[in-house]
Amino acid sequence: MLEVRALSKRYGETVALSDASIAFRAGTIHTILGENGSGKSTLVKLLSGIVQPDAGKILLGGKPFSGRDPATFQAAGFATVFQEVLVAPDRSVTDNILLGLDGLLKRNVPRGERKARAGGVLARFARTPVPLDAPAGALPLAAQQLVVLARAVVRNPKILILDEVTAALDFADREAVFALMRELAGQGTLILFITHRMDEVMGLSHRISILRGGKVVRTEERGVSTPAELLKAMAPQTAAELAHV
Repeated sequence: MLEVRALSKRYGETVALSDASIAFRAGTIHTILGENGSGKSTLVKLLSGIVQPDAGKILLGGKPFSGRDPATFQAAGFATVFQEVLVAPDRSVTDNILLGLDGLLKRNVPRGERKARAGGVLARFARTPVPLDAPAGALPLAAQQLVVLARAVVRNPKILILDEVTAALDFADREAVFALMRELAGQGTLILFITHRMDEVMGLSHRISILRGGKVVRTEERGVSTPAELLKAMAPQTAAELAHV
């Protein structure tokens, strides 16, 4: 469904991603593992249209995809929930959720349907009550994260990228989000899941790719390697230190 082939990205003298190649299958939860600075965030930005690769290509459905900005990626079926919680603080929860559907100058969802559309998507996974009329900026961080996730899901994306989205959530909301991820994958959505929690990796992933130092170390099916082996591939020094504790 999606492939990155020999993608590279530099920021001055810093190599953020180097010759990265991964094939992603439809209907799977594909986890990206790596330490800080491994290239995960750069890969997310490249697959969201925020930055452009210096080399390599992105293929969608086997064909080269040359999206040059976030709007082009969104139109092609991508939706990204970033690690940083991004809301329009003075606008209502309903308006924030429907930002993905509304145009800049025109509301594409009729006024009478807006609350029902926003509330319906939240009800799919939010266990914490989120008031639809409240300014999004007045909500706790965890509730804001639910709003941002709803903004992505309401678009019915073909490819959903989730970057550390569960870190701020409580147990009930986190488990509900996991259930939603499994549901969406079962319907054919490709989910790219970035997390540092090994229990989430082993409980959710169909496939796992490990990045280290901007390079793809390996891509494999879940269960091929133990958590300890994944940690060793991701962070050899940390794994060695833990082995001697």
